[in-house]
Amino acid sequence: MSRSRSEFILVWILRGMALLVAAIVLSIVLFLLWETVPILQTVGFNRFFNDPSWHPSSEEFNLLPMLWGTLFVTAGAVLIAAPLGILSAIFCQYYAPAAIASLYRRFIELLAGIPSVVYGFWGLVVLVPLIGRIQPPGASLLTGILILTLMILPTITLVAHSSLASVPPEYERGCAAMGLGRWATVRGVVLPATKAGLLTSVILGTGRAIGETMAVLMVCGNVVQIPLSVFEPVRTLTANIALEMAYATGNHRAALFVSGLVLMAMVVVLVIAAELLSRGQIYD
Repeated sequence: MSRSRSEFILVWILRGMALLVAAIVLSIVLFLLWETVPILQTVGFNRFFNDPSWHPSSEEFNLLPMLWGTLFVTAGAVLIAAPLGILSAIFCQYYAPAAIASLYRRFIELLAGIPSVVYGFWGLVVLVPLIGRIQPPGASLLTGILILTLMILPTITLVAHSSLASVPPEYERGCAAMGLGRWATVRGVVLPATKAGLLTSVILGTGRAIGETMAVLMVCGNVVQIPLSVFEPVRTLTANIALEMAYATGNHRAALFVSGLVLMAMVVVLVIAAELLSRGQIYD
């Protein structure tokens, strides 16, 4: 087979894979719309934010407590994990000795591969009692934030490290020729050159935090309320679906699909915001 013919076949295989992925995403969105349109037509969209509470058996579908729970847990975890992850990547790439950097990277990769249920179980038996001694009941927004921080930290660190490692060595040699120190090089040249990659790492971490289910279900307490402090229990949208999908029927089941549609909308807003912030350079 000639080289041009093999490349032609490869291009069409790649196009087919890209179309397959796009079709999967589109089918998920269409399925969510198919399941949610009937209840949106009969109940209305506003009731999902204006009803007194979440009692599907009494036809009350307020999703705001779960929506705020999701936003609080995600925002708290990202605020802690993003600087930790990026600074860890900088340390690993520019300051750590080669042996320590290699060992540290393997440790982070190990953290990334641990199943979420293990994180949740560890949080349930270690973090929940520990925080419960400070402020009962222990299963709370703070516990969820700490567990999610651990879970998204490897994602942010590994993607940020890959972005830092892709900086051309000519940049560093040029800075050294100008007499700039290592931190001045990192701050003045490396970070601006890799801002798109660093933002991508935060976006990927945020996406994982929004969609995490099992760990937050095990440590957040799952009380339907808007928390007034970090020590109060919360329920996230993903935990709400996982807890009730097994026995939900009729409008209750459809309302859970509305929860999924809201989650999908949050991810879309996140991607659009990131694209606007990076001015179209996020995937460079």
